[in-house]
Amino acid sequence: MSEPDPTVPDADDDAEHPLDAQQEAFIALCDQLGGFDDAISTEWADGFITGVLAGPRAVAVEEWLPKMAGDAFDRAFGDPTSRNEALAVLREHARVLAMQLDPEALLDEPDALRLTPLVATWSDADRAELVERGVISADEAADALVDGLTWAEGFLDAVQAFAADWPEPVPDTEAGAWFHGCLNQITALTMNRADLAAFVAREHPGEDVSREQLMDEAFFAAQDLRCYWVEHQPKPATRRVEATPGRNDLCPCGSGRKYKKCHGSN
Repeated sequence: MSEPDPTVPDADDDAEHPLDAQQEAFIALCDQLGGFDDAISTEWADGFITGVLAGPRAVAVEEWLPKMAGDAFDRAFGDPTSRNEALAVLREHARVLAMQLDPEALLDEPDALRLTPLVATWSDADRAELVERGVISADEAADALVDGLTWAEGFLDAVQAFAADWPEPVPDTEAGAWFHGCLNQITALTMNRADLAAFVAREHPGEDVSREQLMDEAFFAAQDLRCYWVEHQPKPATRRVEATPGRNDLCPCGSGRKYKKCHGSN
């Protein structure tokens, strides 16, 4: 859909969680990126970077930025000054998210929601306006224009972008159930109404679960995934080192000379 999404509320519109200068700078940067790639929004990018930082290894901005923005960043910030300023904004936003996902703090207070995702809020009036203008159907609006969906898509896109860093846990284990349970909580925010109803019925039988509750569960799941990787850090691949021939053995290169007179002379 090419129509602009509702923006993250301004500080004056959200007295409980006012935006600070860092968040405002990140929103402005994402708006500029969105002008070159309409798939990029503040909410999606915030989810993407959160997904990167929740993973098993530290990833530098130079590595995740091309996967997040493609060539949009270079087109949006072509001159060195604006590029350096934009990189500084991204690094600062990643630093803030990394602090929120600090494993020690998360483990010290497992019941505290430390993440403060930049999630846009859709109202019934927003959806009705787009339906009335013929931009989207009522059914599509009810499924797609919902709070938290774009953030979750960004998070899951990061997991996919760095799939090699996210090895599958051993099936039918407690760790495997934990891992997949967390991903399922985040994936739930992207489900259509029918699939989401089935998910809620399975995970919360007999309960009336609000969208806000599902979002909180997804944000807690992101935190839990960060802790999961601390406890289940992937082991580096074993490096095989070939045995060095004895100095009087024939050189393995096939020259017929002794190793000490051939490749072993160095």
